[in-house]
This record gives sequence, structure tokens and C-alpha cells, in this order.
Amino acid sequence: MRAAVEKICARFGDDYWLARDSDGKFPEDFYRAIADDGWLGICIPQEFGGAGLGVSEAAVMMHTITASGAGLSGASAVHMNIFGLNPVVVYGSDEQKRRMLPPIVAGEEKACFAVTEPDAGLETAKLKTTAKRHGDVYVVNGAKVWISTAQVADRMLILARTTPFGEGRRPTDGLSLFYTALDRRFVEVREIEKMGRKAVDSNALFIDSLEVPVADRIGEEGRGFEYILHGLNPERVLVAAEAIGLGHAALARATAYAKERVVFGRPIGQNQAIQHPLAQCWMELEAADLMMLKAAWQYDHGLPCAPAANAAKYLAAEAGFKACQTAIATHGGYGYAKEYHVERYFREMMIPKLAPVSPQLILCFIAERVLGLPKSY
Repeated sequence: MRAAVEKICARFGDDYWLARDSDGKFPEDFYRAIADDGWLGICIPQEFGGAGLGVSEAAVMMHTITASGAGLSGASAVHMNIFGLNPVVVYGSDEQKRRMLPPIVAGEEKACFAVTEPDAGLETAKLKTTAKRHGDVYVVNGAKVWISTAQVADRMLILARTTPFGEGRRPTDGLSLFYTALDRRFVEVREIEKMGRKAVDSNALFIDSLEVPVADRIGEEGRGFEYILHGLNPERVLVAAEAIGLGHAALARATAYAKERVVFGRPIGQNQAIQHPLAQCWMELEAADLMMLKAAWQYDHGLPCAPAANAAKYLAAEAGFKACQTAIATHGGYGYAKEYHVERYFREMMIPKLAPVSPQLILCFIAERVLGLPKSY
């Protein structure tokens, strides 16, 4: 599987990704190549056109993409379409699965994940976007932020409040999940200029009276947060795999440079001050990789995986960040030059450091849910 994905990635070399980082164009031909070989449906059941494989296989795929040098620009171009429709797979009706999943597998439609809001962030219970039912449609109003691929997406998986906050038994009750058309007559998509991964857009969405058919609601009204949770752990696993792959890409470049760069009559890789940080990076990436694979295995076998998934995301982001930072330091001044690529890796590695959940909240989760310490917030 890894070899098959590497074969596709080999067609899109460093110059391709450097150009996409410069011009900001969505890597449509890379996306198309991944779709044409059937990889977008890796986690989607075979009866709907997918491969019916697990998160473990998807993680190997995403690791391979980032490690090829495509980095987060390559991974993020397909990321949402790999895991994002998991709530549809698990909770959608047969009619919805037949209607919604095959176009994603074939690459005929692109989806975005519209949950985060400007004033809510990770405090999902405080989402303010509303969906009010009028007969056979819901009318949606609100705003979303940091929505990736919305510039090119055809559809969106959106979480909105159908019952006012406080009326349910729990704060997260009353949120409903929809998978519907991103109708730009009623949704303004405003791109956010950002530090890295220019080829895959991030956006603010302003939704004004968007009509969503009841047929596009996933599962029962008011249980959307419960459905979204089913996709959070797989997302953490895939983000971890991507961070590890990007770290390996940076490490490979740094190692190659250390062998070739000669200073004072010897390759700099002969010096322990260069060797030891690179060796540490390799060990830390490998350890994070094992935790990531453990979490994926637990998920695929129906076992509790939240501690491992969160730990994998934390460890992978830390190890990947250190590898990218060390790669720049190994290159010296050249590490700051775009033509050596490691500065791009460093900028892109900030994404798994920050998202989809902060390292601080992961530490709180492990402290409270694993160690049994009192809740701190």
C-alpha cells in the first residue's frame, strides 16, 4: 500500500509543491491522481465504492503522502475526504450513504468540515449557528471559521444548533449535523491569509438563510455532537500520521545535507553536534509512530482509543516540530531558503501543533480522563 501511494507521489516532486506554496493554487492534479487510483474511498465501505479499509490503512496512506515531500499541502488536499464523512458512514441512512458517499470516492465532489466558530473555538457547546426547521427544510444562519478547502468544496458537513442552548439535558444537546450543498448564493466564503499551506485554503464562512433539506440531516435532530465525536479520534490519528510523515521528510533532507555539506575538510554529519540531534529526532518520530499505530489499531477493533489517539497527536506534533526545527538548523542559513524546502515543512508543521486540538487541552484530557485528576476548567 505504501509503495502504491509513493508511486503516485513520485509524479509530484519538490518543484511542484514549491510552486503550489508560491502560487496558492489548489493541487487539483494531485487530488485527481489520488482519486483516480481509488484512495479517497479508503475508509468508505465497498458497497458505496470505497475500499472498506480501516483508519490504520488511512494513516499509512497519509504518512506516505507527507513523507514524500508533499507535506501538509498534499495531505490536507485529501484529508477531509478521507475521514470527514465518517459520521455519514456510521449514522447515515442507506439512502444518504448511496447519495453522498460515491461522489466523494470518485473525486467528483469535495467536502469541507464546518464546525468551528469565531467565538466558540473548541467549546463546541457554545456554537451559535442556528438551523430552524420550516417544513421540509432547515434555514441556517451563522458563521464558521478555519474551514479548510471551502474555496473548492461542493458540499459541507456542518454542525448547527436546532434547540436553544440550555434547553437540553447536557450543554451539547440540541446540536444537529447536516451534510449539504455549499450554496455560494447564501454562503460567503472569505479566505484567511495564513503562515503556511497556501495551496489548501482556510476560510471564514458567513451563512445567510441557507436552506438545507431535512433529507440532508444526519441521524436524529439534536444528536449531532454525539455523531461528530465519532470522527474526532480518527482525525487525531490521521493528523498524527501526517505530522510524523512530515517530520520524516524533514529528517531525510537534513540527513542528506549533513552527508554532503563539507566544512573544515569533513562532512558536517561527522560532527556529533549534528549527528545527535538528528538521531534524537529519529527516535522520537518512531516512538510517536508506534503510539499512532496503537490508537489506529484500537479504533479499528472497536476498543476505547481516546487516550492513545490524543497522546499520538501530541507526541507526533512535538516530534515532527522538533525534526523540522532541527532540519533548518542542520542546513544553517540555507535552511531559511525556500529552495531547500525545510522552511516550508516548518511552517506547515505549525498546523498539527495547533489543530485540531491544542496540546494544552490534550494534557488536560490525559490528566483528567487517564490519571483521574480533577477537572481544571
